Amino acid sequence: MLTILGRDPRNLNRTNRRSFLKIGGFALGAFGGATLSDIMRAQAASGNPTSHKAVINIFLGGGPPHQDMWEIKTDAPAEIRGEFKPIETKVPGIQIGECFPKIAAMMDKFVAIRSIVGCSGGHDAHQCVSGWPRGSMASIGGVPSIGSAVAKIQGLVDPSVPATVGLANKTSHAPWSESGQPGFLGASYKPFKPNGEMMADLKLNGITHDRLQDRQALLNSLGEVCRGREVLDGSNVFTDEAFDVLTSSKLVDALDLSKEDPKVRERYGDGKPYQFQYDGAPTCNEHVLMARRLVEAGVRSVTLSYGRWDSHGQNFNLVRDHGVKLDQCVSALVEDLEQRGMLDDVTVVVWGEFGRTPKVNKNAGRDHWPQVSCALLAGGGMKTGQAIGSTNRLGEHAVLRPVHFQEVVATIYHNLGINPMSTTIQDPTGRPQYLLDHREPMRELI
Repeated sequence: MLTILGRDPRNLNRTNRRSFLKIGGFALGAFGGATLSDIMRAQAASGNPTSHKAVINIFLGGGPPHQDMWEIKTDAPAEIRGEFKPIETKVPGIQIGECFPKIAAMMDKFVAIRSIVGCSGGHDAHQCVSGWPRGSMASIGGVPSIGSAVAKIQGLVDPSVPATVGLANKTSHAPWSESGQPGFLGASYKPFKPNGEMMADLKLNGITHDRLQDRQALLNSLGEVCRGREVLDGSNVFTDEAFDVLTSSKLVDALDLSKEDPKVRERYGDGKPYQFQYDGAPTCNEHVLMARRLVEAGVRSVTLSYGRWDSHGQNFNLVRDHGVKLDQCVSALVEDLEQRGMLDDVTVVVWGEFGRTPKVNKNAGRDHWPQVSCALLAGGGMKTGQAIGSTNRLGEHAVLRPVHFQEVVATIYHNLGINPMSTTIQDPTGRPQYLLDHREPMRELI
């Protein structure tokens, strides 16, 4: 439902601007209390974007088993080694797990990091979407996620498309579907989450474009009458941009996979049937395709949660299911980006909050292991075709080139055209805050 005057028009002096524009929950609820025009105002404050770099952050909620994916421990005892065999890849000397043959065949486009350290141990997406442990800078509102920081620093690519989008469906264990918090930047920089309810909010629900434009003209006219009064606290340009979102099909089209080439959709697959989901995310391959479409439409940062990797039991069956599906959609994404000439501009990162125990438990599972984790990267103009770091013979801890979580995030910022060594954001107290503590990007990749 769209209303322009939410109260008696005779009481304009008591009516704030949020009463003038309501499109279901899109204006008031979708961004946690900020109107869409508030979003446009805040994200435009950084100036005009100079390029369209982007990141697709694929979170493997629950903690993927590092030793069953990118570094099979062939020399370890059976109770540690597990059931998987290594396979050769396109890059001589690099082997990965047998569940990932498609990625292996194009390993020259990927980087496997086998030695991620600095895991906080939190069972959530926070560190993967921000680089920081949960609770960091809590006294000033918390640290901004990558997407929120990018929206603040670089603004919008297109006035009808949000800078940052979170695709993760709500999970029973809610922290696994976290798309990134705006932290001290405030609700105006919160990622847009196009779930079913918000998709309805993007539609005009019976209001024609002509009628919407008539109402926009009314709002603008009221702005002239009430100039300088609190009712329209600022320039109408941001409300105009909010109307742009509603009258443009760009964002809705990006989210509509029926508009995609069926052959491309087949390459990605759908990830069904969803197995081992429990309280986590489904293996929704279509979200990976949707992420590419959103980036193509102008989104700078897309986060999504893929699968439920908390394998305290049936670890090997879970990896066979999740791994093969992940192999299909991630290889398709990288191939798709390359074919569209987007790969050098789009960074793809696939990782979870921590690794799994070296020793297999009595339920054929692996438990939490914050001591070391792993990541798979592609695109972003990086030097790919590498395997970086390694763990000891039993997969217990990093022995060669430990890579801190924040080094990966610093590399993402670098790929986006943001210098993590010098860039700061002003916090609510007026103090400049660096994006990270470990601010140097990975020298092996840039």
